[in-house]
Amino acid sequence: MNYKRILIAVDNSISAEKAAKAGYEMAALYGAEVALLNIVEPTPPIANPDFGFTPAIIDIYDNSLENSHVLLKEIESKFGNDRKTTYLSVLDTATNGILQQSEEWQADLIVIGTHGRTGLNHFLMGSVAEHVARKAACPVLIVPNKAEV
Repeated sequence: MNYKRILIAVDNSISAEKAAKAGYEMAALYGAEVALLNIVEPTPPIANPDFGFTPAIIDIYDNSLENSHVLLKEIESKFGNDRKTTYLSVLDTATNGILQQSEEWQADLIVIGTHGRTGLNHFLMGSVAEHVARKAACPVLIVPNKAEV
């Protein structure tokens, strides 16, 4: 396969850094563009739905999106080596956001890290990487937390 557009899904974790490093290495091998994606998950509503969004909730979202852009810039500067990078910060659930952005950005490959949860934690929280791999329209490279990249 010849990957031209690699989407790297990241959060603020060690496993995401490993995925970013692996994704940028793949991009260098194939001469591919990179999109760094960070999902800002919606917070549960803390007010009566009849009142809509309060200024406090709007500030939370604004700060989260700002922090997301900072994270993406840090990851690009650490691993990017001047590779053309697109930043995607999206308000959505993790699985849905990754799948939707991979289709909209027309990714050839999704790179994602996994926290390596097992047992009850895996049962209760599920695995975003696992759900993405099952539903994605393109190949998915899952970088395990224990991987030496």
